[in-house]
Amino acid sequence: MRLSRFERIRGRLRRAYESGRESVRTARNTPPEVPEPAKVASPAAPGPAAPPTATVVGAEPPAALHNSTASRDDADVPHALRIAAAWSWRLIAVGIVFWALLKIVSTISIVIIPLAVAMLLSALLAPAVGWLLRARLPRSLATAVVLVGGLVALIGTLTLVVNEFIRGVPELAKKSTQGLQQIQDWLQTGPLHLSDNDLNRYLEEAQQWVNNNTERFTSGALSTATTLAEVLTGTVLVLFATFFFLRDGNMIWRFLVRLLPVAARWKVDDAGRASWATLVAYVRATLLVAFIDALGIGIFLFIFDVPFALPLAALVFLGAFIPIVGATLSGGVAVLVALVDSGPVTALIILGVVIGVQQVEGHILQPLIMGRAVAIHPLAVIIGLAAGVVLAGITGALVAVPLIAVLNTAVRRLAARRVPDTPPDAVVVASRAP
Repeated sequence: MRLSRFERIRGRLRRAYESGRESVRTARNTPPEVPEPAKVASPAAPGPAAPPTATVVGAEPPAALHNSTASRDDADVPHALRIAAAWSWRLIAVGIVFWALLKIVSTISIVIIPLAVAMLLSALLAPAVGWLLRARLPRSLATAVVLVGGLVALIGTLTLVVNEFIRGVPELAKKSTQGLQQIQDWLQTGPLHLSDNDLNRYLEEAQQWVNNNTERFTSGALSTATTLAEVLTGTVLVLFATFFFLRDGNMIWRFLVRLLPVAARWKVDDAGRASWATLVAYVRATLLVAFIDALGIGIFLFIFDVPFALPLAALVFLGAFIPIVGATLSGGVAVLVALVDSGPVTALIILGVVIGVQQVEGHILQPLIMGRAVAIHPLAVIIGLAAGVVLAGITGALVAVPLIAVLNTAVRRLAARRVPDTPPDAVVVASRAP
């Protein structure tokens, strides 16, 4: 009795299953019904209006909306115009942010510029501090020794340069008068054939221009006290910032990295340390190149007995910290001094020496010493120098190129698709295998 009831239930399920399969086959084999076209009402043949879901023959299909559009109005705008508008407002937003940053930097430039100079000095003196630390000196003592030693070397060099300049000023003034007289004679007897009246007229115009601009010169002199106070404040800030950068630089960097989200800390730390290595390499290479430029030009100045050989060599050394144009401009001063003191032949020789030293620097020293770590395209260097001069004068020109080198390294590291190395002080927690 139980078995027969079970058989009946199984038979019913079997029939229901077969019926369902048959209905599915029938639905698949039946072609879809094509709806009849709706009639279009017109004044000549009035008729019922088409329902909302009816298809009207002869009407254009609605325009397909793009994935990036939110309404029909957006779809009516050409795709290229929408892309251009999207780029435009984003660029405007970036420009506004960049302009605001420039305003902030210009407002607090009296703090930003000394900090940038202190960063360059720290990159220059950091290897010496490392040597003393390896010699078992305390960190504060090693930093103080390096900083005081650097100040003593700087003050001693400036003292020699100033004494040399003071000793040579009277002789150079005498020869400058003779040189001006020679120039005046050449203007009269040379191809220009200027008369005494023409020379006097030009001199009077120059004197009148000076008289008209006396107020401007006076206002500049009155602002010298303010400028001197800013220079002193900046110098003190540079010294203090350099000391603490050398002593606690690693601690300061770790504190800044901890302010970031955890997922970004390792990548930012890797980019920051690589950028610091680039800055150290740049400062070292620039120092060596500047020394070679100053030594090469200074030797020829001594050989041809050009006055102010030591100050001019020091000027070339300082100017070489501004790539491409710095040593050339400072070497031009040496050429002018040689022209006034020793005549055009010596000036042409010194000019050839300056050009030769620049060629050696550009084609041998820069690629050999700088290397690939701080390789920057010359166009980027020129644009950076121009922007630095416009924004911050000489200091901007000094800081622009190392800033570009640091940003170049940082962007490359941040954009690299790799996992940074584990920091040496990292604590890795792992569970034991069961």
